[in-house]
Amino acid sequence: MSEIADILAHHSRGEITSSALPRLTIVSSKEPTPPLPVIFSPHFCVVAKGRKRLFLGTETYHYDATSFLVTSADLPLSGQVVEAPYLGFALALDAGLLATVLLEMPPGLDSKNNYHRALAKGIAVTQLEGDLLDPVLRFLRLLDQPKHIPILAPLIEREILYRLLLGPSGEMLRQLALPASQLSQIRRAISCIQTRYNEPLRIEELARLAGMSAPSFHRHFRAITRLSPLQYQKRIRLQAARRMLLSQKTDAASVGFDVGYESPSQFSREYRRLFGAPPSRDSTQVRRALIAEEA
Repeated sequence: MSEIADILAHHSRGEITSSALPRLTIVSSKEPTPPLPVIFSPHFCVVAKGRKRLFLGTETYHYDATSFLVTSADLPLSGQVVEAPYLGFALALDAGLLATVLLEMPPGLDSKNNYHRALAKGIAVTQLEGDLLDPVLRFLRLLDQPKHIPILAPLIEREILYRLLLGPSGEMLRQLALPASQLSQIRRAISCIQTRYNEPLRIEELARLAGMSAPSFHRHFRAITRLSPLQYQKRIRLQAARRMLLSQKTDAASVGFDVGYESPSQFSREYRRLFGAPPSRDSTQVRRALIAEEA
């Protein structure tokens, strides 16, 4: 793990660094952070130094250098660094590549006895063992040997996915890879909400897209995301509003209308509830923090 930390530190260029390895992002922090709400897509995450805490609904997940995190859906998480300096990485999971590895696995290696528990979570923190740590280290070593990345990175990434599929979170990942699984059905509805977040939400349409009855859709959606479809849409709207406020010179009321709110007061109230400050004040504080960090 110390070698992993050294490699990540050498290639880190700030709090978030896109690496030369496909889909791999290096994350670092010099000090503990407050909880930050994000929509977190399917990822495999490892901490080399420090400790992090994630919140999903009323549940809390801790992970450090002895464990790893896997998510299998776009989840409304809040994450914070609780022990610093913090250094780790996040590898985005490719459902198509997972499916390819799954189809090539020998018969008898795929366990199906944890389906309901795996589906109900959509997130897992698991002990980091040597069988997985070994390909992870070889994968990261390629950052120091970029000429080998095009050939070796896909091979080692497949080995990492293979080890994940064999592990305790394997059934959860199998549901991500299989297009007919209930998790994949819910992910289709999630993708629709993310694409059309500023439009009125029609539960019946989302349920049809997922191939479920409305009650069944509600139940499975909440089991995976810990939010109702309407609450999830609000989270997407507010995340989009924050990005707009930070990237555009526009007023909060206009942004609220752009993301689908009809009432400026409701937009401001819900924005403050999620981010801790009204829209204009929050965007100003974030900009000042970014300028201070660059200076």
